[in-house]
Amino acid sequence: MLFGRKKRKPIVIPSKKVAQWKYTTCNYCSTGCSIEIGLNEQNKIVTTRGHAGADVNRGKLCIKGILEHELFESPGRGTEPLIRDKHFEDFEPTSWDHALDTTADKIKDIQAKYGRDSFAIVSSGQLLTEEFYTLGKLARGVIGTNNYDGNTTLCMASAVSGYKRSFGADGPPGCYDDFEHTHCLMAFGSNLPEQHPIIYWRLKEALEKRHFPLIVVDPRVTMLAQFADIHLPITPGTDCVLINAMLHVIINEGLQDQAYIDAHTQGFEAVKALVQDYNPKQAQHICGIDEDTIRNVARIYAKAPTAMSIWTMGINQSTHGSDGVANINNLNMITGNIGKPGGTSLSITGQCNAMGTREWSSCSGLPGYRYLENEADRNEIADFWGIDPEFFPKKRGLAETDIFPAIETGEIKGLWIVATNPMTSMPNTARIRKALEKLDFLVIQDVYSDVETNQYSHVYLPASVWAEKEGTHTNTERRVNLICNVLPPFKNSKPDFWIFNQLAKRFDNGQMIHFPATPEGAFEEMKYLSKGKLSHGGPRHLDISGMTYEKIEAARGIQWPFREQDEGLKGTARLYSDGLFPTQSGKANLLPINFYNNNEQPCDEYPFWLNSGRVVEHFHTRTRTGKIGNCNKFSPTAYMEMNPDAAKELGVEHQSYVRLTSRRGDAVVMVQLTHRVPRNMVFIPFHYHDCVNRLTLGLLDPYSRQPAFKQCSTRIEPIDQDEAARINVERRAF
Repeated sequence: MLFGRKKRKPIVIPSKKVAQWKYTTCNYCSTGCSIEIGLNEQNKIVTTRGHAGADVNRGKLCIKGILEHELFESPGRGTEPLIRDKHFEDFEPTSWDHALDTTADKIKDIQAKYGRDSFAIVSSGQLLTEEFYTLGKLARGVIGTNNYDGNTTLCMASAVSGYKRSFGADGPPGCYDDFEHTHCLMAFGSNLPEQHPIIYWRLKEALEKRHFPLIVVDPRVTMLAQFADIHLPITPGTDCVLINAMLHVIINEGLQDQAYIDAHTQGFEAVKALVQDYNPKQAQHICGIDEDTIRNVARIYAKAPTAMSIWTMGINQSTHGSDGVANINNLNMITGNIGKPGGTSLSITGQCNAMGTREWSSCSGLPGYRYLENEADRNEIADFWGIDPEFFPKKRGLAETDIFPAIETGEIKGLWIVATNPMTSMPNTARIRKALEKLDFLVIQDVYSDVETNQYSHVYLPASVWAEKEGTHTNTERRVNLICNVLPPFKNSKPDFWIFNQLAKRFDNGQMIHFPATPEGAFEEMKYLSKGKLSHGGPRHLDISGMTYEKIEAARGIQWPFREQDEGLKGTARLYSDGLFPTQSGKANLLPINFYNNNEQPCDEYPFWLNSGRVVEHFHTRTRTGKIGNCNKFSPTAYMEMNPDAAKELGVEHQSYVRLTSRRGDAVVMVQLTHRVPRNMVFIPFHYHDCVNRLTLGLLDPYSRQPAFKQCSTRIEPIDQDEAARINVERRAF
């Protein structure tokens, strides 16, 4: 967005003299692009380029990846540990030993006084997988709190839950290569050109070679919707109604793949019975898509030789997110589109290593997709780590979205936040602020000392960024790739892996459990734990036992499963190609999904839907991209897309400021008039502090505990333009 600037300043890329290139993987979104970092003769980083030999990105990078080398010395980086007694006092610099001793002592004191679960940990999808594994070992096996989760609850928890409910285990079954083979693609709430530009490039290239129908389901005319053959501008939160109506058509017209259903699924009759209540004639009045279009799309999808569905936050961030994922899986199973080239359900993951935290962090259980609820899993991990299995809880504790309300009730007294920024990312900001102020002890571990949540901490631990560390990521298509150590840590910051190891030494169980000294040592433990069989006798899909750092770099990433007996450098492209699923019966579950409407909806008092999403220049809460000039240049300030007809009725002008109000708070935004949104909707990018999440409701999905960021109601009010400009500058300043 240029906001009316007359003189555009083009991006200038000066000549860079590169003495050597070093391999690594991008640390932004989940695409998993292979990157080469250029260093000059003084061993200074001067540029970045995509690796032409990598299958994922084939030499291409988006704007964030192109400029990623600027992160290493970007403003606001933490240089040394900081400490204070009260959050309203000034920080004092301190030594690592004192900061870690204080943190360990505070954790022990809180747990001794209030119980083990009174101290909580919230991590990220931004760490390296070996760091996630080590933090999980520290949280589950040493500190012993059951209230440990990651911010992936805000983005991918519904995909995880939906996969488990349908297939018996987490893990996206498809891959990017499916674009090359599909005959129909349906995208639910996914705006690839801005969210995942390189994945979009893979799709666009496939469409140019062999055109197939592209159907986009999104209440907003996104960039992907503009390129679609069919755009379905659905009423927010009603995706399950649309899919049920499609299933109604498919089943009643006999378009289903009955042979696949009979051989590989269970529950078809229950789904068949339920969707009789979702005749397109009735469904159209709920989901906002007319009857004929529903029938047309259902027939296109079912009759295609292969068809695939992708989705991102438009499905996940809903009170019906898990149901939406399960219903997308229903659609693909009923049409026989699971486990074959071009036929799949493929969640497009948000963060660079959200898959790594799902696989190895122990947030929702124990490493390697093991369950706390499973006695055999508890015994196996306890034996491997060398502790008493009774130290483990027998079920999962609170998710991130439940941890903050537990602070309000006094159940949680201390909190450790690692590489995430809930003061900007969590819904209902005012509630989060009050919760953080109530904590007895808060420790923030982050690359940046000026991250907004740090204003409430008692200890700040400066972490190293990205290629100042070594380890692996897992991308959207289960591809494990390597992050190589390019530079030493910035000033007195430390790799997260080192911080976790050092803190473990300060607890009794940390003296008993072996913590490998290197990330590669942790990777060897993960390889060992990835082998074997599940409780019902099937092999573990999450098998990385055949991988090594050398093989991963040589292959530019390897997809799991990749077992120790596998030859070559290629992993397994797709899951469930054999029709066997990790359930007790070996069959996938077709689940009847009934729709219940519990969303906050537009009304006379608050007449506008509020929608949120990403822009291509920024990532999450802008702690990184907000420091990169040519990222921040094109989206420097919070703005709101508004329909011109609605604006005319309210007397709102293009590029003026307005005050947007919900039942929870208000936000000041600059107006951008566009027909991309309907008359009763506004859209705000979610990257900006003290903005859209001052308004969001955040009702939770009952299965995944993921918030509904995208369905609430607001009203638009006038505001003094000079005061609005002052507030805007104040809130955007770093």
